Amino acid sequence: MSARAVLAFGLSLVLFLAGCAERANAPRPEAAPASTGSAKPMPTPTPPATPKPTTSPKPKPKPTRTAPPRLRPLPTTLPAGLRRTTGSHAVALTFDDGPDPVWTPKILDQLKAAKAQATFCVIGTRARRYPQLVARIVREGHQLCNHSWQHDLNLGRRPVGEIKADLVRTNRAIQAAVPGAKVPFYRQPGGRWTPEVVAVARQLGMRPLHWAVDPQDWAKPTAPTIRQRVVKATRPGSIVLLHDGGGDRAATVAACANLIGELKRRYGLVRLR
Repeated sequence: MSARAVLAFGLSLVLFLAGCAERANAPRPEAAPASTGSAKPMPTPTPPATPKPTTSPKPKPKPTRTAPPRLRPLPTTLPAGLRRTTGSHAVALTFDDGPDPVWTPKILDQLKAAKAQATFCVIGTRARRYPQLVARIVREGHQLCNHSWQHDLNLGRRPVGEIKADLVRTNRAIQAAVPGAKVPFYRQPGGRWTPEVVAVARQLGMRPLHWAVDPQDWAKPTAPTIRQRVVKATRPGSIVLLHDGGGDRAATVAACANLIGELKRRYGLVRLR
């Protein structure tokens, strides 16, 4: 081998070894740095919700209604202790369901003209609405009677506490119209008496007032019919039931135009005491 060939071989060997060393010392690629927490973590997939079984809604409970107290049965006969006569030869006229702004003044005018007195059984709601008429009744010398707060036909069949409250309320309305006025009588609407309402009236210092003659003028018969019924049924000491309220009382007013004078001449008319 010539010297030039040896030199070329040696140079090639040196370059080869140098390349191997360079590759051995070359830096290796670094692994990706670990997360420091600044990056958002990948969301964990949520499993699909299990559908709830469908159920029909529960019905709302119906509100309970308190049943009204049962009414006592109405007695088949009138209870004892009702006043039905005057206790004398004279007759008493009584007028129910007022005061009324149309009919009560007309009746009062007729009584005044005949110089006669009567008893007025007034309703509490009417007394409260027309106190001036209650005052006139008393001012002209007539008697007062409690006829319940609003003409409750079944008042006597209700609990005793309700009966008492009704009668007390009516008396207060009457006495608000005429301070200090006495109310010595109570008349049950429709004459539907019970022992309980009689007892309550007496407890409050009122005597239960009934009647002996009822021409049923509340049914609006003609004036001649009302007069005929009263004259035929009246006896000495009778208490006569008439109405100055509760509807159109033109027929009653017309009947009284002659009836008041006729009864006064035959029997005399008295204010109940």
